[in-house]
Amino acid sequence: MHNFKRLTVWKRSIDLAIRCYRQTETFPRTERYGLSSQIQRAAVSVASNIAEGSSRPTPREFARYLQIAYGSGCELETQLLIAQSLGIGKPDELQSIMDEVEEIRRMLYGLMATTTATTPSRG
Repeated sequence: MHNFKRLTVWKRSIDLAIRCYRQTETFPRTERYGLSSQIQRAAVSVASNIAEGSSRPTPREFARYLQIAYGSGCELETQLLIAQSLGIGKPDELQSIMDEVEEIRRMLYGLMATTTATTPSRG
């Protein structure tokens, strides 16, 4: 089991979620229950799945939650791209957030690789 609060990727994903909440505050009120909500939920999901996975008893289970967090990052990037295409939000900040999502996904991929490398193979 991991202490998720010590994981750099978790800390960065918390910061990412905060940035997403702040960015969606600039969205039109009509998006409050649409794209804003989706972006917020996906961003929170990245950090939440890292934390939940860290409580799992085996590296394989932890890696599965990291995969889910990775998928949430892909979902988040898609939603940010939609917002950018619609001209919603601050373009420079949206791009900066998307760059951070990409970096967090790289970190998750690396952590998945090291986690599964420590799992004994069956065979």
